[in-house]
Amino acid sequence: MRTDTIFYKLFQTFNTLLFELLNQPFEEGYEFISVEVKEKAFRFDGIFAPDRIDKPIYFVEVQFQKKANFYWEFLSEILLYLSQYEPENDWKAVAIFADRQVAPTKLSSFQQELIDNQRLIPIYLDELGESESVAIAIVQLITSPESDAPKIVQGLKQQNLNPDIMELVEAVLVSKFKNLSREEIEAMFTLSDIKNTRVYKDALREGELKGLQRGLRKGLLKGRQEIALNLLKSGMDIEQVAQVTGLKVEQVRQLQS
Repeated sequence: MRTDTIFYKLFQTFNTLLFELLNQPFEEGYEFISVEVKEKAFRFDGIFAPDRIDKPIYFVEVQFQKKANFYWEFLSEILLYLSQYEPENDWKAVAIFADRQVAPTKLSSFQQELIDNQRLIPIYLDELGESESVAIAIVQLITSPESDAPKIVQGLKQQNLNPDIMELVEAVLVSKFKNLSREEIEAMFTLSDIKNTRVYKDALREGELKGLQRGLRKGLLKGRQEIALNLLKSGMDIEQVAQVTGLKVEQVRQLQS
């Protein structure tokens, strides 16, 4: 899954996300941009550029694969940027990891000092706490096991998301859960939700769901039943499965027989 692309879209869509991850109040006056530094021809995952000199620049990198020299590369890129653009602002580096196992373990005294002084701020997505934020919920969907996806999507549905954000959720599901069929992905949404997503539109365009208008309900039921079976096998109780999938308790109970 191209997590850098998805996080770029997330930061573009939710201007509060960085500050939520940092667990600090949202600050107005930041523009999220992508900047290429010419000497090495690399591009940051994102830079939050402030509108005033008294605010720090936030350099952001997302890392989902273990890389021993990640911090050194990240810091060297920042120094090249500072050398090239000579900003007057202070700066902070935000490293977003899937979990602590991905983050570098052997730190130099310089790197540790930067972390202690909160100039270099590591964030571990699997340690994010409970939140009502839509942006955080989508981030948790990226890092969650497949069995948790329906529950997270159900929570997102209750937020009355607009079509653009629904497509972002759909992109995460399609990119991460490659073994889920279209029907299983569609089963996580209501009929009205599906009509606003790219899954539905692509299916119509590609002709993969012939007679979709007639058979949609049947296909949704089959997908929900398959998800329900997987959730039952994972140990979730019947009432929880019914709530997550939208099936009736009796329908779920019949799947066990």
